[in-house]
Amino acid sequence: MSDASLDQRLESLEARLARLETLLGSVSDKLEGAVTGPQQIRESLQAWVTDYVSLRLQQLVPETCEHDGEDEAAVAAALEGPVLPGTRVRCTEEVVHRLHRIPIPFVRQMVTQKVAETARAERVAVVDVPFFERAATF
Repeated sequence: MSDASLDQRLESLEARLARLETLLGSVSDKLEGAVTGPQQIRESLQAWVTDYVSLRLQQLVPETCEHDGEDEAAVAAALEGPVLPGTRVRCTEEVVHRLHRIPIPFVRQMVTQKVAETARAERVAVVDVPFFERAATF
């Protein structure tokens, strides 16, 4: 092998080693900043889920609401008895109980909104368990 070809191969090898060293340095930096321990992993996952849900809700929920010109008597009549949380849609006690059994608050809110929207669209006066089970499926 000639000296020129040997020098060229050595330069190529040194360039590869320099790239490898840079890559290992960046991997090492990422590992040093990595989340360790069950509490940190939990907090990291909670932060990610919160950010994701916040983003999706911003996309799904309009910033302004338009209300119909409902008279006060209709509003008072609609509010007698249990209602879906955060809405004016009447429901049974069993439906409220089932909603409260959903452990994740944002999922509970999404189910409530879906059922309320379906009830309004179908003009259902009182949401019962069969209607809830049908309307709550995505």
